[in-house]
Amino acid sequence: MADAGPASLTPTRDGVPLDAALRRRLLNPLFFRAYLWRQLPLAALAGLRLDSVDDEACTVSIPGGFRTRNPFGSMYFAAQAMAAEMSTGVPALLLARSAPGSVAFIVREVRGEFLKRILTRARFTFSGIAAMRGAVGGAGGDGSVYVARSEGVDESGTLASVFEVTWSFKKRP
Repeated sequence: MADAGPASLTPTRDGVPLDAALRRRLLNPLFFRAYLWRQLPLAALAGLRLDSVDDEACTVSIPGGFRTRNPFGSMYFAAQAMAAEMSTGVPALLLARSAPGSVAFIVREVRGEFLKRILTRARFTFSGIAAMRGAVGGAGGDGSVYVARSEGVDESGTLASVFEVTWSFKKRP
């Protein structure tokens, strides 16, 4: 469930809070669905949902079934990668929008490890927002790089896949 408590919207030690207004809009299921159809139609078609985002973690879920299934009956690796990247990308977006000045960000690398077949809805959680905040805050002229780890679990809570998404942050002139 989405945490909309005021504690998650307070400024951080580094003075860079999550963009509270954008966070509230993204947590609105109708706004998020419309955002996906406009910006990331493949993610909308796959059925990605933003379950929660606060100052510490972000969770994105993706359904099992015909939209995400591979020929072997389990979840396609690209569908898992899309959900994992989204769980790290939403905080990257919120932190970049909150940073003083303009910060550009881009995915540089994605690595995945598949531990168990996923047959049902899966949840991908990124729990390193505090550390990512430091990378965004340190994004000077040369930029900074942050490797975000997203863990995917099936409905039983079993760890099924782990992704490392490498983000590059750089202040625009």
